[in-house]
Amino acid sequence: MTVQTHQQIYPQIMGIINVTPDSFSDGGKHYVVEKAVAAGLEMQGQGADWLDIGGESTRPGAQEVSVQQELDRVIPVIEGIRKQSTIPISIDTSKALVMREAVSAGATMINDVYALQREGALQAAADCKVPVCLMHMQGTPKTMQAKPNYDSLIAEIIQFLQGRAEVCIKAGIKSENIMFDPGFGFGKTLEHNYALLAQLESFTGLEHKILVGISRKSMIANVVRNDTHNRLAGSLAAATLAMHTGAHVIRVHDVPETVDARAVYSAMTNAACVSRNNNE
Repeated sequence: MTVQTHQQIYPQIMGIINVTPDSFSDGGKHYVVEKAVAAGLEMQGQGADWLDIGGESTRPGAQEVSVQQELDRVIPVIEGIRKQSTIPISIDTSKALVMREAVSAGATMINDVYALQREGALQAAADCKVPVCLMHMQGTPKTMQAKPNYDSLIAEIIQFLQGRAEVCIKAGIKSENIMFDPGFGFGKTLEHNYALLAQLESFTGLEHKILVGISRKSMIANVVRNDTHNRLAGSLAAATLAMHTGAHVIRVHDVPETVDARAVYSAMTNAACVSRNNNE
């Protein structure tokens, strides 16, 4: 019998804090600084490994906000959480100055839906020397759901993300500090989203870790036929499927429930690993 080291299967969970009045799921819920800070600390207590803080909605058709508006929303929240916690904080932004100020305030990762393509973003991320998450999006939040089309969905997304990673590495960002997000719901039809979920292993086999954000999105609602606040069961099912295909980070609104789902999935996976080892 071959004896192997047993390691727990343990994808990380990232709690979402949208400091916005218009995000699709929780717009306005954390718009007051004190409420956002309290929500972040509560998520940590519920088992979140990361917090993702954003001050501009990226829902379909969303309007841009100014740099100053975004700074006014997110910086006090990051500072407030950082005074009471060392939990890793991701800043969800595409603006260079917000990236710099957020990292200075205590953020430890940059999560950019534009994959550092906007003016000054690439240099700002390189200067900040923190991990980055590059997301795929066809179009912009205003236009992305206007008849998205692909000749080869998976190949095109992988090509884009790998191309952006190469650009980042040339700019001085370490390869090990680059994470990919295939961009569920960003310039993709319902069929595209589920094809992406079904073939997620194509991404988890790449060099870079994978972040998946499916929580409460329309791809869930269009299947379970529920409103935004009744998509928990569908979101948990999708999150568990993403865990099964190797996602490293799951970005969610419902932290304690996803923590429970992860515990059950990890227990099953680890038991399977032990059984295989005992039978070798």
